[in-house]
Amino acid sequence: MEQPRKAVVVTGFGPFGEHTVNASWIAVQELEKLGLGDSVDLHVYEIPVEYKTVQRLIPALWEKHSPQLVVHVGVSGMATAVTLEKCGHNKGYKGLDNCRFCPGSQCCVEDGPESIDSIIDMDAVCKRVTTLGLDVSVTISQDAGRGKTLPAEGDPVSCPQRRVQPLQPRGGFSLTPRGDSCECLV
Repeated sequence: MEQPRKAVVVTGFGPFGEHTVNASWIAVQELEKLGLGDSVDLHVYEIPVEYKTVQRLIPALWEKHSPQLVVHVGVSGMATAVTLEKCGHNKGYKGLDNCRFCPGSQCCVEDGPESIDSIIDMDAVCKRVTTLGLDVSVTISQDAGRGKTLPAEGDPVSCPQRRVQPLQPRGGFSLTPRGDSCECLV
């Protein structure tokens, strides 16, 4: 009997600031071309850099796909390697989004926890990537940066982020537990 396909949602962010093309979205489109194998139903989305849109859209993607994993890929101008974040923060967001909006509370999720630790063993992921000999520098961080927008409504950011450099893609990788699934900010 054939095993049911597992849904995986991967998002990249749209343009913002001086990034007229967001390297995270380019990377996600490349992943879509490669796929994740026959047992995975891959769904990719470009997410506008807008707090309110993220608050609405991310829960809708969970509802629509009931994914095993959600990965959010982002950019970081400071990254010199792919950075896997062990935790994500809910507070301290001061930047304006593309609509020139920033929550007055500086929180992605009102009344959400200050931070959430990833449920994925990022040290093991880092070691695995290193042993594959992919000529990719991977590092671990315990202090995810505070980008423009992060996942959403009752689902505070909790994930490891993966960051690389701008159109030499920069991304983050973050995970948020959701029952027997998790959400990931890359």
